[in-house]
Amino acid sequence: MRRQQQGFTLIELLVAVLIGLFLLGGLLTIVQDNRRTFGNQSQLSQLQDNERLALTIIGDIVQESGYFPDPTIHLASDDLPAAAPFAAGQSIYGNTAAGGDTLYARFVTAPGDGIINCSGGSNPSTSGANSSYTNVFSVSGGQLLCSMNGTSYTLVGSPSALGNLLDIKSLNVMYGVKTNAAASGNNVDDYLTATQVTAGNYWGNVISVRVTLSFSNPLYVAGQGQPQTLSVQRLIAVMNQTGIRQ
Repeated sequence: MRRQQQGFTLIELLVAVLIGLFLLGGLLTIVQDNRRTFGNQSQLSQLQDNERLALTIIGDIVQESGYFPDPTIHLASDDLPAAAPFAAGQSIYGNTAAGGDTLYARFVTAPGDGIINCSGGSNPSTSGANSSYTNVFSVSGGQLLCSMNGTSYTLVGSPSALGNLLDIKSLNVMYGVKTNAAASGNNVDDYLTATQVTAGNYWGNVISVRVTLSFSNPLYVAGQGQPQTLSVQRLIAVMNQTGIRQ
């Protein structure tokens, strides 16, 4: 009877504890892997949202550049007069500095015409007056900024100073230009930098704009072969130059 009532031996208990610890370690590993995967997917989703939003805003503004109401009775040079850095009738401009490219786009809108500026607003006039908007895109401190008639707005990105991995590193802009003024149609002959466009006096012949944004790679780990930045690009037609009706 005493033999039948004996419990587990110390060795059996140690083996059971060891097996339990082994299973617990495997479970914790699975939980950590799932947590890491979820975090990576969340960061990649946010990165894709930032890319989509940034290019959508820039694309819409560039497409609208040069727009003005009633083109049958108004001239571009009247509604878009000379105002630095634009010449009369000019709607696209850019420059390149040590910190990256800057893209300018302007247009004139009437109340209720649905033309949106980079702040997300439209002409609020209640008197029926037209309004002119100059939108200036640049990257600073890890964020894509837009200055609309002198007021700055943060569009996407996170301040680099916070150490966030979803900041924007650079904005690069190339301009599709019709360099041969005698050629028929509005075909792009070459893609030039802002400096080259200025040197050739081609700002009035910009047919399209190619925008490239570089973001930090949220999954980058030194020594693992991943790129430190990820770039996204969009080719945007300037509609008043291509003949596409807005």
